[in-house]
Amino acid sequence: MSRILKLLLAVNLIALALLTFVYPNLMVGPGKLIAGHKQLETDCFACHTSFTGVSASKCVSCHTPANIGRLSSKGQPLVKPQTSTTFHQKLISQDCVACHSDHAGVRRYRTQGNFNHAMLAKETRDQCQACHKSPTDALHKQITGNCVQCHSQEKWTPATFDHNKYFVLDRDHNTRCVTCHVRNDYSRYTCYSCHEHTPNNIRREHIEEGIRKFDNCVECHRSANEHDIQRGGNQRGNKREEDDD
Repeated sequence: MSRILKLLLAVNLIALALLTFVYPNLMVGPGKLIAGHKQLETDCFACHTSFTGVSASKCVSCHTPANIGRLSSKGQPLVKPQTSTTFHQKLISQDCVACHSDHAGVRRYRTQGNFNHAMLAKETRDQCQACHKSPTDALHKQITGNCVQCHSQEKWTPATFDHNKYFVLDRDHNTRCVTCHVRNDYSRYTCYSCHEHTPNNIRREHIEEGIRKFDNCVECHRSANEHDIQRGGNQRGNKREEDDD
């Protein structure tokens, strides 16, 4: 009896193996293909290589990187060129499956939005706006330069901000953002939320020191250190210079 069971098991295994090669889309396919590849539904080896998986060389045989976003896979001009996909011309490696998967089952378990920017040429990595739209909120409208000032290319959030470049948040100023930036408007700040002085008193004190321009406190005061005062524009020393005249 055991010999018969072993024979039946062997026959079944052989049958499954043959069916896997004859009808791979039914036996091991993880899901339907995208509409653009519907005609390949039963031709797994159009993209896959036996025992090694998907080959990027097969992808680029139809999707030439130089034409992505400009021409169709059949070489016809696209009605609406996709400028957001032209970064494919800047890739230093052809690893299509690092981002793409045509099977519904695979896409369901793949982490989205995890593009490896190391695949781009070095000179392209700093050109964020070539692929991404610039944020239009009030904070980002004031920022010039590259996104990597605050964001990393591994994760968009959390973002970092070098506040010390503008004002040192030492132990005397370790407080919530809204304390200085009222209603979380980072385009403006106020020092009068904490300090007992009033604009009139400060104006009078600065004029006595010969400082006539003091609308922007952090232009001179970059920390709580009263001895660390920066000179800026037409400020400290003007009165003394006039007295010397």
